[in-house]
Amino acid sequence: MKAALPRPLHAAALTAAVAAALATATPPARADAWSHKDIADALHAVMESDRTVYTRLIVNRLQNEEKVIKASEHWKDDKALVLPAQMFRYGSEMVAEKGARFTYALISEWPVNKQNAAKTEVEKDGLKAVAANPAQPYYKEETLGGKKYFTAVYPDRAIAKACISCHNDHKDSPRKDFKMGDVMGGVVLRLPM
Repeated sequence: MKAALPRPLHAAALTAAVAAALATATPPARADAWSHKDIADALHAVMESDRTVYTRLIVNRLQNEEKVIKASEHWKDDKALVLPAQMFRYGSEMVAEKGARFTYALISEWPVNKQNAAKTEVEKDGLKAVAANPAQPYYKEETLGGKKYFTAVYPDRAIAKACISCHNDHKDSPRKDFKMGDVMGGVVLRLPM
């Protein structure tokens, strides 16, 4: 399924997509030859890398290894670091404010924050699929509000002690037995078709 990129998506996605694609397998020769899957995979590669760097090199190091400062969902009041999930959401909100025509969010079958629960059947099916087979992202087309989207769900794993302690110790967490490497939820990314 090859489709030309919508103009507003082109500039935003192209920068991120090119960077990710250059680091992986041979990308299509021209950006207009990229499929929705290619674009989603490239955007996710950038998102996952940025989130991993923040989680491991900032939060885990400063909170768990050096014990200099904690991360907190009430980071302003607590004078603490922003949680990795909050950093991801703030980035998503900023992308939306810039008028990007794609969206992304963290979702989970066990959300600490109930607004991060899967809402559509594609999201629910995607979470089940990536939990069962984390090596394989889930791709599906769906129609929401009369508009057709290419939707991708990628596994969101526990990559640091900070992930595990936050979720396992949180009073609102419906699951308290996460271990390193476990799929804790997913990243849902939607591109208009």
